[in-house]
Amino acid sequence: MGNVDAAPTRGPRVRGVAARAGGWSARHRWAAVTIWVLFVVLAMGLGSAAGRVDVKESEQMSGEVGRAGQIIEDAGLKDPAGETVLIQSEGENGAVAGSAGFRAAVKDVIEAVQDTGEVAAVTSPYTTKAISADGHSALVQFEMRGDPETASERVAPVLEAVAKVDGAHDGLLIEEIGGASMGKTFDDAFGSDFQRAELSAVPVALGILLIAFGALVAALLPVALALTAIMATLGLMGVVSHFQPMSDAANSVMLLVGLAVGVDYCLFYLRREREERAKGRDARTALMIAAATSGRAVIVSGVTVCVAMAGMLFTGIEEFEAMGLASLMVVAVAMVGSVTVLPALLSLLGERVEKGRVPFLNRLKRSERGGADGESRVWRAVLTAVLRRPWTALVVAAGALAAIALPALGMHTQNLTLDQEFGDSMPIVRTYDRLNEAFPGGADPAQVVVRADDIGAAPVRQALEEFRRQAVSSGASKGPVDIVTHDAENVAVLDVPLVGGSDQAAAEKSLDLLRDTVRPATLGKVDGVEAPITGQVAGSKDFNDQLVGSVVPIFAFVVVFAFLLMLLCFRSLTVAITSIILNLLSVSAAYGILTAVFQHGWGASLVGAEGIGAIMSWLPLFLFVILFGLSMDYHVFVVSRIREARLQGRNTRDAIAHGVVTTAGVVTSAAVIMVAVFAIFGTLSMQSMKQMGVGLAAAVLIDATIIRGVLLPAAMALLGDRNWYFPKWLRWLPDLTHDESYDDEPALSAPARGGEEPEPVGV
Repeated sequence: MGNVDAAPTRGPRVRGVAARAGGWSARHRWAAVTIWVLFVVLAMGLGSAAGRVDVKESEQMSGEVGRAGQIIEDAGLKDPAGETVLIQSEGENGAVAGSAGFRAAVKDVIEAVQDTGEVAAVTSPYTTKAISADGHSALVQFEMRGDPETASERVAPVLEAVAKVDGAHDGLLIEEIGGASMGKTFDDAFGSDFQRAELSAVPVALGILLIAFGALVAALLPVALALTAIMATLGLMGVVSHFQPMSDAANSVMLLVGLAVGVDYCLFYLRREREERAKGRDARTALMIAAATSGRAVIVSGVTVCVAMAGMLFTGIEEFEAMGLASLMVVAVAMVGSVTVLPALLSLLGERVEKGRVPFLNRLKRSERGGADGESRVWRAVLTAVLRRPWTALVVAAGALAAIALPALGMHTQNLTLDQEFGDSMPIVRTYDRLNEAFPGGADPAQVVVRADDIGAAPVRQALEEFRRQAVSSGASKGPVDIVTHDAENVAVLDVPLVGGSDQAAAEKSLDLLRDTVRPATLGKVDGVEAPITGQVAGSKDFNDQLVGSVVPIFAFVVVFAFLLMLLCFRSLTVAITSIILNLLSVSAAYGILTAVFQHGWGASLVGAEGIGAIMSWLPLFLFVILFGLSMDYHVFVVSRIREARLQGRNTRDAIAHGVVTTAGVVTSAAVIMVAVFAIFGTLSMQSMKQMGVGLAAAVLIDATIIRGVLLPAAMALLGDRNWYFPKWLRWLPDLTHDESYDDEPALSAPARGGEEPEPVGV
């Protein structure tokens, strides 16, 4: 089981990657700190010099949407950023489009947007017939000049010009909406939201750590490690982005994950070192024990998290791949920092790590703890009840989590529309709703991109006209269907307003009607014609379909690899199986909470949200990958401590009790930090961010309490010695358990020769 020979006169004998790294760092502490600082500075410098390449919107497309984008790109065409100004009379008795006042407003809008110099191809509703059936609404349409990818950065003067016209015409609503203006709204909200979250996360984590440790220096160490890991990763992302483009979303997710794991890993290590010193061990011995135990747990959990994040690389979606790679890198950097520079800093600080003690907090902590061994009285009481009646605890806890997970069976996923994402909190959302009501499908029309050998050939022209007619007669669209032909490129683009408008489900039915009925009966009958259908609704549907298609292989990859890692690191088939089951139960409960709150609206007001009937399409897969990885932090840490106690001669039940109560404090502190940081994202204005924040916070809270505090000890108590079952036919597998070994307590407390500080052996 990985035991080593005793060396009673020379301190702890430890071996393994984590122990050797910790030992080297402790002996060469200034070198270790210098190397870490140089690494961070070099990574940031390289990233700054290389610059960051971001994911292009066209590269995120999949299915027919991706194919349509490829046709446009091959033809050398750029789909300009289209904008629309809605001019609408207020009230049923307001002015109609033919009135003098309405015409004057239209004229003023056209002149105002043209004067900005940022627009082209401005059209009047009296020319395009873009007037609503009741005559109370009309649309002035135009295109933004320049690269459509950067149109949202240049649309502000146009928005200001339209706002001035609106203020000059009483009785009329004059509002702009389109790809650029919605992009600016989204970017502004996204940027300010995340900036607020990022600025809040570090002080919150520091405050919780101060409570957990009761000393300022000890509290600052985890935050410093996490921040330097994040800084280094930001630099590395710039370099890596030239091979795998990155994004702002990947940046934010990286910061979220980096802060969580960076603090967690340092917390595990630091708490174990403090615990050993509280038992009377000298500083170096305590550090070596922390390296051999908590250091190993950090490596095992870090590798597991990295593997889970790697699952996102198999989606085939650039944005997801960017988030997965960025998260993987920050976890790897934080893991390396935890087992290298952290031991060096602890060795340098020595007792000074307790500087800045807060007397009140220390009295509070002593009253909660059961002694110097770090056991928690609260969790000791809970565990006593669990171990007294393990079957009851198992059934009640598992039943409660199953009930919480039940709503997930009816989960509906989709890309959220603008009104779902922001509710009615933003003016542009109300404009979006008014436009869809007056011109159903006008805000987000489907686009049919047609490529033919000869776009001007009579059969192709006839098929285009027939498609236009059947799109309306089939009920998929109420028209008008506009056709723009690019003869030189043999490409035509049809704009088809979909019946259903902002109702995603209804709009998807119209899209299916176009794809499955209208297209085969018209364009599909002409040889050499290709006609993929794109647009916002199509993009959402194809994106969702691609994600659904990647779920099974990603789930299988993450689960199988995590199982193998647990099997090798704990040398127990039982531990590997229970690890997977408990983690899946935790993720399922998070899915149930998400569905109940955000899809059905149960208790949504408690988190400042509302039931919108759907979960963001990318969120379930994202949560699975993140949560499966992060939950391994706690699991590996707790089970490692239980196994350690078992190796020291305790029976299984005593080992469970010792392992759970001695890790309860650090697991609780780590969970509180994660929940607090994730909960900050639950306060953001965007529904997708609320969903992510609430889902992550709820899952971590469940994982650290019900899973690790009740289900895990109950299951292990019922299994008894079968927890360590490892069949003979698997014993050929490599043994990775030795990294946790160190000599027993008597050897650790023996003095070194000559009264000198014990010298670690084997590191």
